[in-house]
Amino acid sequence: MTVGARGNWSFVLALRGGKLAGLALVGIAVGMATVLFQTLTENRILSPAVMGFDSLYVALQTLAVFALGGQAAAGLDARLRFAVEAVLLVGAALALFRLLFDGRRGLHLAVLSGLVFGILCRGLAGLIQRILDPNAFAMVQSLVFTRFNALDAGLLPLAAAAILAAGVMAWRLAAVLDVLALGRDAAITLGIDYRRMVTILVAVVAVLVAVSTALVGPVLFFGVLVANLAYLALGTDAHRYTLPGAALIAVACLAGGQTILERSLGYDGALSMVIEFAGGLVFLFLLLRGQRA
Repeated sequence: MTVGARGNWSFVLALRGGKLAGLALVGIAVGMATVLFQTLTENRILSPAVMGFDSLYVALQTLAVFALGGQAAAGLDARLRFAVEAVLLVGAALALFRLLFDGRRGLHLAVLSGLVFGILCRGLAGLIQRILDPNAFAMVQSLVFTRFNALDAGLLPLAAAAILAAGVMAWRLAAVLDVLALGRDAAITLGIDYRRMVTILVAVVAVLVAVSTALVGPVLFFGVLVANLAYLALGTDAHRYTLPGAALIAVACLAGGQTILERSLGYDGALSMVIEFAGGLVFLFLLLRGQRA
């Protein structure tokens, strides 16, 4: 908030405060959503983004520019765009997650279906982008690139309300999540209404993923990175620790990375590229370690 600050403090603090609030909201949403998703799938190398929702976001942005035109799409009210994107992403997440994680289908089918869904959306977006004029294509590229440095402060109250509601729900279910982490059969044996709990958690994950994606764009491997850092740092699987731990680590990574990018590197680089590169390395490490095990 104060590193290298000069000039009008009211302007500097308002600008940086809005940016910091946005980074904090995204970090909390991504960190908590990944921990919840990994509990549902009983797998620590997966994140909601692996299931193709980044591709869905790109497809939605491409369809909007194609249907409305570049200028009209850019002129849409930011709150309306945010609300529509969040609702569509939540709807798609609920439909896909509810179909796959109903307790009867295996994890391999879920992952395969998510990958196919992502390929379908990516192919649709690529097909439409090839017939756009150069100006409209440039508009699409600006919309789908992850934008940690260009958060719209006007969207923060809506995003904060949605993330707060989902976070409170997840926190209240921390004890149930510990039981669900034991597996479906063990959870049912211990008296958990598995189908109902999965439905609730799917809704919570869908809201968190949709809000963070609509706010800054698609983030693929960042959740895998912060969730596994939380497991390693805390040394426990108890969700009353891992949920806030993953959220705080995500916020520290985003805020710290953005500060270094701005103050030490002079904006010479993109935070999203660094984060995705580090998250991708962690993903490959976990994959190879699991294969050796």
